[in-house]
Amino acid sequence: MKQTKRMNEIQENMKPGRITLNGFLGSDSRNLVDILIVDDAKVKRLNVTHKKIARKMIEFKQKGIKGMGDFIKVKPHFEVKVETVRGKLPCPFGDPGIFPKINTYVKNLRINKNINYTDLNIHMIWAHGFYEGKGSKFRLDPETLVEVLEINEIEDNYEI
Repeated sequence: MKQTKRMNEIQENMKPGRITLNGFLGSDSRNLVDILIVDDAKVKRLNVTHKKIARKMIEFKQKGIKGMGDFIKVKPHFEVKVETVRGKLPCPFGDPGIFPKINTYVKNLRINKNINYTDLNIHMIWAHGFYEGKGSKFRLDPETLVEVLEINEIEDNYEI
């Protein structure tokens, strides 16, 4: 994959102050295409897919909504909370639609680790395999997602 003119435009949209105050790249100085390639390789080494990761994120979000802003127990050993913040965000890749600012917090009590993510994170992982740049406020490491959400290594042919 090559850093195209379009990728340069998308990367410009990801800078601080364009779509969000802090942007999507953090302190990562690599080209967008290089960020995507490295994370894609991690996901492949884990023997999962971006869509499988995103689906598991959606599953926890849907369970957590029942808590109406409070942490709730999710079997077998999770706590999940979903909060809504005012506003919506567009996808920096230019996809149609706008994403509500919904934050999902997942605690894995078995391993004592937690993560938090937004609806836009779910979309960017599903549609683009983008987990944000290193140092970004909402950077999600694929390995951490797989560990905390306990995503199994199985073939993934399901589409939503």
